[in-house]
Amino acid sequence: MRIALWTTLAILALDQALKWLVVAGLNLAEVLQIDVWPPYLTLTMAWNRGVNFGLFADDSGVLRWALVLLPVIVAIWVWRWVRKEGARPALQFAAGLLIGGALGNAIDRVVWGAVADFLNVSCCGLRNPWAFNVADIAIFLGAFGLILTSGGKTPRDDRPGMG
Repeated sequence: MRIALWTTLAILALDQALKWLVVAGLNLAEVLQIDVWPPYLTLTMAWNRGVNFGLFADDSGVLRWALVLLPVIVAIWVWRWVRKEGARPALQFAAGLLIGGALGNAIDRVVWGAVADFLNVSCCGLRNPWAFNVADIAIFLGAFGLILTSGGKTPRDDRPGMG
């Protein structure tokens, strides 16, 4: 489970360092928008108090702490599942991405009361109205990776005498 641990720590460090650099260091929380490579990449401050795309956004303390606790529970569950599944390197890497991203966003909710989203990518005349962060990318890639790499058995392995 070393690969999962190191991947988790790397994603956590990268996510939190970039959030502090952009939100506090570049003062995006006050300036709200910085054009980096318009129109393709813009830093746009968005505090996500809900779940994906701000769904169920609420300033309720109960929701905030539920959204801190949920990713921690998911991280523990994924960690245990991957260990049980056999902890192949690709599976560990995917788990580390998902766990690191989930914990990164949970830390935001503890520290700032909301997830700090700031990356906005647009292209080809279409303006993307949503912002995201490194943790969101890691969660997406990790979940996709878990789907692709989980389950080492094929139907042939389940035949008597074959597995």
